Amino acid sequence: MKRCFFRLTAFVATIACCSNAVAGPDFVSEIDSTTNAQYYKRIAQIQSTWNELIPSTLTLQYAGSMGMISGGFGWKYGQRDQWETDLMFGYLPKFDSDKAKFVMSVKENFVPWDCPLGQSRVSFSPLTASAYLTSIFSNEFWPKQPDRYPDGYYWFSTRFRINMAVGQRISFVIPQEKRKLANSLALFYEIGTNDFYVLSKWSNSSIKLVDIFHLSLGLKFMIF
Repeated sequence: MKRCFFRLTAFVATIACCSNAVAGPDFVSEIDSTTNAQYYKRIAQIQSTWNELIPSTLTLQYAGSMGMISGGFGWKYGQRDQWETDLMFGYLPKFDSDKAKFVMSVKENFVPWDCPLGQSRVSFSPLTASAYLTSIFSNEFWPKQPDRYPDGYYWFSTRFRINMAVGQRISFVIPQEKRKLANSLALFYEIGTNDFYVLSKWSNSSIKLVDIFHLSLGLKFMIF
């Protein structure tokens, strides 16, 4: 009898301890609070990552070895937004060829200075430096030499070009009450060249220096 009473007492005590430990409202609340904090932290990280992928600029450009006319979007970053990455898509009319062509470019810009002009809404960037890779979509161009040509006949890719450019831009802040697409816009020009032009000049002195450079004009909208 005593043994039975001891076992019953021990069983009741065990149930009571388990109830306090597992089903106690403070303990459950603490678990829910920790779980929710981790969940919302993870959601905030995901949202922050997606927000960083939203383009902050739109660009339209004429010429520049990326098509007669091109447009695209990009991102600004850096402590002073001095770095920009643009993804551009260009259109090249057929001219003397059989058909028109499309060009895709990935462009990196460096804008070290942005100088406000007095108390106006205008600022001037005395230097912009750019490096970009272009690829033309056409069977007439290839990433490596086709087998139909002798070895070494074309030692470079005709589809991809490495470009360099320097230029200047002037920016205008749009009044807040007139903002629809962007908060500011910039007009720019660039003088550039590419790897093929430089190598051609290096190997052929009869090519004039001015002939290996090109001029481009553009308009950049700063969305935010």
